[in-house]
Amino acid sequence: MKLLNKQYIIALVLMAFLGTGCEDFLEENSVSYQTTDNYYVTEQGFEDLVRSNYTKLREIHKERDLVLMGTDIFTSTAWDEAANGNQGGVLNVYDIRFTSNVEATTKLWDLLYKQISRTNTAISRQEGVQGMDPNILAIRVAEAKFLRAYAYFYAVQQWGDIPMPLEETTTASREVNKVPAAQVYDQIIQDLEEAESILPAKGNTEYGRATKGAAQFLLARVHLTRGWNFNNSLGGTAEDFDKAVKYADMIIADYPLESEYRNLFPLHAENPLEETFPAQNDKNDEIVFAVQFSDNILTNGSDDDEPSEYAIGNDYHSIFGGGAEDIPGSLGRTSDYNRHGGKGNYIVTPATYRLFDPDIDTRYHHNFVEAMYALTDVDGFVPDFDDPSTTINIAKGDTVLYFPPWNNPASDEDKGMDVGGSKPYAVLNLDEIGINAISPYHTNDKTPLMWKFWEPGIPYDDAQGTFDLALFRSAEAYLIAAEAILKGASNGNLGNAEVYYNAIVDRALGVNAGANPLCAEEPANLSSMSTVSYRANGNLDIDMILDERARELMGEYSRWFDLKRTEKLIERTTLMNPWTAALGQMEEMHYLRPIPQKEVDRSIPAISQNVGY
Repeated sequence: MKLLNKQYIIALVLMAFLGTGCEDFLEENSVSYQTTDNYYVTEQGFEDLVRSNYTKLREIHKERDLVLMGTDIFTSTAWDEAANGNQGGVLNVYDIRFTSNVEATTKLWDLLYKQISRTNTAISRQEGVQGMDPNILAIRVAEAKFLRAYAYFYAVQQWGDIPMPLEETTTASREVNKVPAAQVYDQIIQDLEEAESILPAKGNTEYGRATKGAAQFLLARVHLTRGWNFNNSLGGTAEDFDKAVKYADMIIADYPLESEYRNLFPLHAENPLEETFPAQNDKNDEIVFAVQFSDNILTNGSDDDEPSEYAIGNDYHSIFGGGAEDIPGSLGRTSDYNRHGGKGNYIVTPATYRLFDPDIDTRYHHNFVEAMYALTDVDGFVPDFDDPSTTINIAKGDTVLYFPPWNNPASDEDKGMDVGGSKPYAVLNLDEIGINAISPYHTNDKTPLMWKFWEPGIPYDDAQGTFDLALFRSAEAYLIAAEAILKGASNGNLGNAEVYYNAIVDRALGVNAGANPLCAEEPANLSSMSTVSYRANGNLDIDMILDERARELMGEYSRWFDLKRTEKLIERTTLMNPWTAALGQMEEMHYLRPIPQKEVDRSIPAISQNVGY
């Protein structure tokens, strides 16, 4: 108490001194009267405003739950626990817990409308900009229109009828009005057509900005989607499919395919002990548009006003597949098997592996880790829960976990000694991954790592990836054209649908181009070894295209949209996603997401909720 009193007295003395002897000490002189009104009218201010529209792409594409999870390709681990009363994750089960309060819906909704708000501001402020070259100004506005269309395209696919503000928000209001999805598509196409007419061709603008090609690619996607005309609600016609082919052909002509699939993604060695840490190149002629990340950690984050999970670099290298830090011989949490951002988050479904030909499809070998290795010596390791007396010594570099290809599963004899086999390491067939622990080698997070986006050398617990995330690749343009022609469009510049489709298959086959790659005839039936070629030869259908999109575009922020567009969401997810198959309660209502409850609550009058929620 005495101490407090002394401090109080000292403070009073100081205040008195400052108040009498230093009259000028506390004078404040504003060095800036900068506001949005006097900054955005300048060339620099408007340029900064448009640049800020691109930053949001990082955050939007880190909210991938509603795009990847709960599909035929991705799920979560331990699906065998469904038999023991485990409810499973709501995004895979689609049960009564899938409500308007699901966090994933709220997060994505908020990010998309923040992006829409920023782009509206740029578009609305264009008339007041002073001293800027009119041609540059027009290009920047076209960029904003492209980015607004992109955000609305994501939103209208997820929620259907949605609010569609087109002007800058300048006053507080709780009035929110939904407009029909068909009207949203009309606006998206108008924005993109206006942008396409003004945006420069590739190479004629700063790398990373929207180009004419980006607008053309998105027009191809939008017309393909509207052509399917979900629930007769999008205003689609047969003409949309012809336009999808037209724009896809433009992309194919201007953005040639990379000769090797693996060169589109970070290069890496499957064995960390053989890693050479190659220089990475994320600029490729096949890539039309990408989310940009920086080698400078100070500019590799997102907006300061967003949650901390967005304030990192590209985390796609760390979110797919099971854990690796507790494998025998692991050094623990190191960059060698860095899975910080997503241990168990996005697990490839067993059926998905069976879509590939492991022998000749180069994508299989790039995308999946087929073996894991000890990073240090381990003496006296106990491989069997039930037999602690049996031990083995593991040397650095030894195989400790092996995942046989689906078309050549291990026999009981060729499995690990932890389950009665002969091998001094664990051997897990597809029907043994993602399930409950049965040995120290074999726990439910031991699934083949999906290494498509793996970027070596990034410190554990950091996730500061710097490789750009491709959003549009010309490979997809081939598949868009194939799908549109299959739906009735005229043949494109390359020929019929099968020509476009087989071009992507052959790129994946590399030196085996022209061969017949074999996938499982029944991907979800893990006990069946019956195979069928996935080369198109007079038999191309929508399921073959969806299979090829799974092989080519796995993890590239498109899967739920593909299944929604083709109305295959329920059929394929219920068949191929183990959690959905075990407990799934999918209904037609799940083709649309619930409007976030907080959006309903804060609007007056309350906007209507989507049917079923």
